[in-house]
Amino acid sequence: MKSSGLVVLVIAASLMSCKTSELYLNVTEPAPVTIPSYVKKIAVIDRTAPTEEAKAIDVADKILSLEGSELDREGAAASITGLADELRLNKKFEEVKLLSDIEFRTPRINILPQPLSWDIVQQLCVENDADAIFSLEKFDTDTRIGYSNRNVDIASPLGIIPALEHQSDMETIVKTGWRIYDPSTKTLLDEYLQEETLTFHGKGVNPLAAAAGLIGRKDAVKEAGNKTGQNYALRIIPYEIRVIREYYVKGTDNFKIAERKAQMGKWDEAGELWAKELDNPSSKIAGRAAYNMAILSEINGKIEDALDWAQKAYEDYNNQLAPDYVHILENRRYQNQALDEQQ
Repeated sequence: MKSSGLVVLVIAASLMSCKTSELYLNVTEPAPVTIPSYVKKIAVIDRTAPTEEAKAIDVADKILSLEGSELDREGAAASITGLADELRLNKKFEEVKLLSDIEFRTPRINILPQPLSWDIVQQLCVENDADAIFSLEKFDTDTRIGYSNRNVDIASPLGIIPALEHQSDMETIVKTGWRIYDPSTKTLLDEYLQEETLTFHGKGVNPLAAAAGLIGRKDAVKEAGNKTGQNYALRIIPYEIRVIREYYVKGTDNFKIAERKAQMGKWDEAGELWAKELDNPSSKIAGRAAYNMAILSEINGKIEDALDWAQKAYEDYNNQLAPDYVHILENRRYQNQALDEQQ
């Protein structure tokens, strides 16, 4: 893995113990979903409209859950728009087509429908010159509303007077489901469900005033739908996390000086000092030096070298931090292989 995937962010001065200190690194993790390199053109579809048979159930569901008749339809449209817009920002793809003029219907309400047949997927890709299909398979909103009142004192021209304050509360859960179809291998590259909860509150001296605070729900659902589409597009992009490593700062004067070098970001100069202790007659000191050389190698993006040093620290000197670090580095090696496949 290239060293650009690993960045030293902060060097913490606080000590975990009298012999070690911490450093913070940015590590690039592989994307949750790998898109094959031959996929250059994408088609985006919406499969969430109910069939005629399912419409009666859908209408009843909307009445029971206090949904507007167009809420799911407009929210789903916002979702695929958000997905397509975000995918277009990805330089991996040459073209992203939003097939909004094709109507797909599903007989299943509130749950993921059966996947599209591969014959249909192949036909869609051929007709639209696409290599893969990103599909919104589910969009549903569940709404709960609560109403309460309480006695309050309010200011008026006549002074403070008692009044009854009305409060309305609404919670809307936006549920989406997605699939990615690869017709070349007849593989579902991903199947993913996500939820987002929206809350609305209103209050006033009468029920009408309290309900006024809920008026913006439809726009909020559309905005949430757009955001879920954008978020789903990010599942194919590697991301960074912050990790903590500890390194030795005690043992000899070279370790003390190296600590100060490290705190100034001069890791290679710190490494030169640690290297001087690799031949120290004390196995404990030599083991700490080998372990720190593993840390330096990881900072420089050299995972294989880091593994060699960490293994040496344990095998030759019985360093007790090394075994866990070996497992961490082995996992990083595996992740870097996945990252290379996603380039």
